[in-house]
Amino acid sequence: MQTPHEPQWSTAVPSPRLRRDLAGPWHSEAACRRDEAGLFFAPSQEPTAARLSREAAAKSVCARCPVLLECREHALLQPEPYGVWGGLTAAERRVVLGRRRRRQSAEAA
Repeated sequence: MQTPHEPQWSTAVPSPRLRRDLAGPWHSEAACRRDEAGLFFAPSQEPTAARLSREAAAKSVCARCPVLLECREHALLQPEPYGVWGGLTAAERRVVLGRRRRRQSAEAA
């Protein structure tokens, strides 16, 4: 059970049926494909308020994306160390990966 302080990010793995191999790679359908990359990646020495605002804007693009789960899983499997991918920041992805590792360790025990 999560505490009230823990964000509730999905760690769902996309079903193979969600793959879009016939239509091309999943990223061809991404909502962000036409957005400026600067929205998803921090400029150097970005002030905290600006970073939070930029990340919120990036996440709003992700929220409407038809391939959000594929993007998120890509970022978790790579793992992508920077930027907003699949609606999660790099720090949020580290939390998800840590939870997965702990769950896998518990299942193996």
